[in-house]
Amino acid sequence: MSSNAEGGGGGASNGGLLYHEVQESKLCAVHCVNTVLQGPFFSEFDLAALASDLDRTERQMMLGSVTGDFLPELSHNVSLDGDFSIQVLQKALEVWDLQVIPLDSPAAEPAQIDPEKENAFICHLQDHWFCIRKVNSEWYNFDSLYPAPEHLSKFYLSAYLDSLKDSGWSIFLVRGNFPKEWSVASSEASNGFGQWLLPEDAERITKSCSIASRTQKGVGQQQQLSDPYMQYDDAQMLFDDEDEDLKAAIAASLMESSQPAAATTASETQPGSSENENKINEEKKEE
Repeated sequence: MSSNAEGGGGGASNGGLLYHEVQESKLCAVHCVNTVLQGPFFSEFDLAALASDLDRTERQMMLGSVTGDFLPELSHNVSLDGDFSIQVLQKALEVWDLQVIPLDSPAAEPAQIDPEKENAFICHLQDHWFCIRKVNSEWYNFDSLYPAPEHLSKFYLSAYLDSLKDSGWSIFLVRGNFPKEWSVASSEASNGFGQWLLPEDAERITKSCSIASRTQKGVGQQQQLSDPYMQYDDAQMLFDDEDEDLKAAIAASLMESSQPAAATTASETQPGSSENENKINEEKKEE
């Protein structure tokens, strides 16, 4: 199923605000999913529960025919530091009736020719995920390593996607019925690393940080940071030593998710978990 109708109905979604999440440890997959949905719909615990379900399914499929390449005691869908597989992102977005399609597949051929007619892309390289999303008819790069969403012109979008592909990035098209909006006034409007920005505020922050970066590091270093491949190599080093507590939390969540009651209790404390759980349960009933 595909839909070119942008979330938000007849008016500007989320009152014209942009939802952006700044990098926390290695939770870029969480940030990527939430910026596709434009709201704090998922937590790391929600994605860890989905990863555990996928692991359990894979183990059942491999039961009796385990090879040397498959270690059943390990998760193949999430690492202890919070890096999730594409299968987890697909499952999370399927909850909201969205499909994730490799951009180089025949089904995505129209998007290869004219990406501007689509609504969202997710990109992956070196354990980093980020989202390129159309919001209120304008394109933005919602990379969590950036302090704010970076505006992309319609003319630059195609060239930017090509440059990512040439640099080794895997790109996926996201299609479907995007959530209309998140209640910004809700008490659950923030998950600790999300922020709502007006487009002009996002532009001001981006320009300010760009000027500061050039001043402090020099033009040569700034050019290096703008490289789609080298940028994330440096960023990987930055987050390698962060948040030992997060590793323990992910491990605990994986263990708890194997016990339905415990998994439910843990996920209910996270923003958007109740609604996500209902959708997941509905899908399981349909299956």
